[in-house]
Amino acid sequence: MRDVSAPIAKPAKPGLKKLPSTKFIFVTGGVMSSLGKGLTASALGAVLQARGFSVIQQKLDPYLNVDPGTMSPFQHGEVYVTADGCETDLDLGHYERFTGVPTGQYSNTTSGQIYWRILSKERRGDYLGKTVQVVPHVTGEVKNFVKLLDGAADFALIEIGGTVGDIEGRAFIEAIREFGLEKGEANTLYMHLTYAPYLRVVGEIKTKPTQNAVRELLEMGIKANVVVVRAEVTVPDNELKKIAMFAGLKPSHVVSCPDSPTIYSVPLTLHANGLDAAVLDHFGLKAPKPNMARWQHIAGTIMQPPRKVKIAVVGKYVQLGDAYISLNEALLHGGFAHDAKVEIDFVDSEALEKLSEKEVAKRLSGAAGILVPGGFGYRGTEGKIRAIAYARKNNVPFFGICLGLQMAIVEVARNAAKLAGAGSTEFATDMGKALKHPVISLMTEWDAGKVKRTDKENMGGTLRLGNYPCKLGKGTLANKLYKADKITERHRHRYEFNPTYRKQLEAAGLIFSGTSPTDPDLVEIVELDAKKSGHPFFIACQFHPEFQSQPLAPHALFAGFVGASLKRK
Repeated sequence: MRDVSAPIAKPAKPGLKKLPSTKFIFVTGGVMSSLGKGLTASALGAVLQARGFSVIQQKLDPYLNVDPGTMSPFQHGEVYVTADGCETDLDLGHYERFTGVPTGQYSNTTSGQIYWRILSKERRGDYLGKTVQVVPHVTGEVKNFVKLLDGAADFALIEIGGTVGDIEGRAFIEAIREFGLEKGEANTLYMHLTYAPYLRVVGEIKTKPTQNAVRELLEMGIKANVVVVRAEVTVPDNELKKIAMFAGLKPSHVVSCPDSPTIYSVPLTLHANGLDAAVLDHFGLKAPKPNMARWQHIAGTIMQPPRKVKIAVVGKYVQLGDAYISLNEALLHGGFAHDAKVEIDFVDSEALEKLSEKEVAKRLSGAAGILVPGGFGYRGTEGKIRAIAYARKNNVPFFGICLGLQMAIVEVARNAAKLAGAGSTEFATDMGKALKHPVISLMTEWDAGKVKRTDKENMGGTLRLGNYPCKLGKGTLANKLYKADKITERHRHRYEFNPTYRKQLEAAGLIFSGTSPTDPDLVEIVELDAKKSGHPFFIACQFHPEFQSQPLAPHALFAGFVGASLKRK
């Protein structure tokens, strides 16, 4: 975990700024949570980019955790990792995927971080004996964080997590109210995302919840400048006008955002319904019409795919789609590279442990490719190993990520190198038997032979996080996919391959195709020797390539994996 009490570096300027001052758009939510504030803000950012503006985004999270790094995927969904090694909210993934603008430590803060910084200052005596209060100290710290974006782009889109009215979010709402007073209406816009339920029994959209949400925001001192109404269906014009009259807005500043068949049609929907026009009208700006052709092509590939391919994702958090959201999207991007739609078959790795080898084969036989993603803890890992063994023995295209790489190494060690009892020291206690061959271990264990980290240590500070370079072996599959000799990828893991076993695994057909340029013992990518094994595609990486994949720029590993799976299909 980074030192959140330390000063936060400002973002680098994109270099495309053309407005004399940054325009701040604050996105709040009403009625209920999970409306898609981050997705809506990201889609708006993509449309503004298509109009020629530069954008940058930020998320303010009211929860008291310092970051989501130690939160369960079932609680919070995926932990998104930035290039500079911050563990952040999954919405930052939407920001990067839709706009292509890198996020960093300036992109996400929480109540936990805000209070940590304030209390650190108080303990140092920075407040010179003053009483530390929510106003002005907490709100001031929030405003200071937002001000980091000033001058970085034409538009700064800031999402406030949670729902207006939540007790933990009140300081953030007050902070952005004060920020608007300081910056003025010419540089500030409040966009309120609400929900209008559709009563199928009577065939009507109900606007009362939206009216109440707008009133609640007004009671906190903020008048919404634009209202985006989420609903199952398109909200009729007469209902939008009713909301506009209640909110004191132009009808054009109340925008319908119905459910979409794919998130990649949201930029098209918001533009068609006039959201970007309302934003430009508020700021008195004019810009060329956006070219949305690439978004139209992507949405078309999803809704009317020229071809399809099924990929099995064998994981331990498959009950919650948000736990693998970047991975799911990166698989779709891999399909876009081939004008194909990827259909994901989520397979519970823990359930595979209860099946016979024949039953495992039957469960996975319908997939053209198998992907084993990351995770923490012993639960479900033996099921992952069984899925990898099936893919290796039956020449099914395989892609392993993070824990997927570690389990691939364990599988090859056990079944190809004949190292009975091979495993990871992370699970040495859970396995219930002696770990004879620790092929996966902490770096501190390579020579010592035992775990150095204790249960009392800070779990949030022991990961390898963020960007690290990787050198690729010439002529390897990784080298061919990346079309480069050196790459940089994002990491989030604690355990590594134990180099003591390298020669034995190489003899069994495993190629160590990606390593650290500063420490050759630090393995980043492994693959099967295609000539020896005859396997069409078997590769695994220690890092998380899904964090750098975008719909308009699919990641090389995902594009290659989906391409290989299409050939098998």
